[in-house]
Amino acid sequence: MGMTLAQKVFSRVAGRAVDVGQIVTVRPDRAMSHDNTAAIAKKFATLGVEHVKYPDMHVIVLDHAVPAPNVDHAINHKEIREFVAAQGIRHFFDAGTGICHQVMVEKGLVGPGMLAVGSDSHSTSYGSVGALGVAIGRSEMAVIMATGEMWFRVPESMKVVLSGRFGTMVSAKDLALYMLGRIRADGATYMAVEFHGDAVARLSIADRFTIANMSAEMGAKAGVFPQDGVTDAFIARSGTAAFDARPDPDARYAITHAFDLSQVQPMVARPHTVDNVAPAAEVRGVKVNQALLGTCTNGRLQDLAAAAAILKGKRIHPRVRMLVVPASRKVLMDAMDAGYIRDLVEAGAMVLNPGCGPCLGAHEGILAPGERVISSSNRNFKGRMGSTQAEIFLGSPQTVAASALAGEIIDPREVA
Repeated sequence: MGMTLAQKVFSRVAGRAVDVGQIVTVRPDRAMSHDNTAAIAKKFATLGVEHVKYPDMHVIVLDHAVPAPNVDHAINHKEIREFVAAQGIRHFFDAGTGICHQVMVEKGLVGPGMLAVGSDSHSTSYGSVGALGVAIGRSEMAVIMATGEMWFRVPESMKVVLSGRFGTMVSAKDLALYMLGRIRADGATYMAVEFHGDAVARLSIADRFTIANMSAEMGAKAGVFPQDGVTDAFIARSGTAAFDARPDPDARYAITHAFDLSQVQPMVARPHTVDNVAPAAEVRGVKVNQALLGTCTNGRLQDLAAAAAILKGKRIHPRVRMLVVPASRKVLMDAMDAGYIRDLVEAGAMVLNPGCGPCLGAHEGILAPGERVISSSNRNFKGRMGSTQAEIFLGSPQTVAASALAGEIIDPREVA
């Protein structure tokens, strides 16, 4: 019986063939942490080890609350900078560089066939370039710092077969929400989700990033696109190291789902769970106070371009505060060069520095009781973006932009 992509990756780092369900102790290729590195460093200090085992394995990005909104965060960032300097960690990206997952992919620090762990739940994003991105906890990251290794159970795999083409104003975010409605928030628990089918070749790295990112919301251990021509083009541009990132044709999957992209409509996730989805047309008329475009899920250039195309020459509704959060400084600069930032600002949007701030309610755009937001982010749990009495609706960049214009949630095809 052939191997899934997860089996192949774990077999490579284990140095032997592995089966699903086996426990293996391995050295990851990359280990990413962010603002939580200060807490991780404190745990590391209790292990009796003076130096990080493999400094070049680690990537540290300040992104969750940047620039520091209060003294506590400022102290946290200072401690991280001091730890980075003391440990000789050269893959350090200070405030303003971008959101950790975007930085990992954009800087070519992850590539096909790699095992990349991250102390953030959306580390599944690395599957966009054929890497096995696995989220771990702070204590686990501290152990990796000390020993360079960690144990894993080789996960079962789910096969998702994609066919067809997107219709007008339908995007990868709509597909991710549509799949969540079918697979549910716990439908892929501790599984590696592999994406296959003829439609995959038509999905950009940015599309794949959104889908792999949202795999975490299915409970997945990883969400990964096997290596293909799109991945190879990325490698050629980034110079990223690559390993075998193709499953065997006779690999065995625990479950298979199939989705036709032509059947997907603009979708919205309603409060307070990500799998509480419905077509945007069925949610039409829900008034919103805020619209959030960006984050690690939908803050890339093509996302900003899609929103700018809708908003250009128009004005957002006077009741709506629209926030734009580019996923990185590079995305921001590219969007400036393309004129998208001007289009968004002239429409009335506020452009924030690259970072996570409003997505997790850390700062910038906190919601008050009774307010509603339509957001291109990945989670809508109660209290996620501020008050527990606020409501978060999730949608695509197109749905966010169209709803910002209308002052209420609408199907973006109404403004096409």
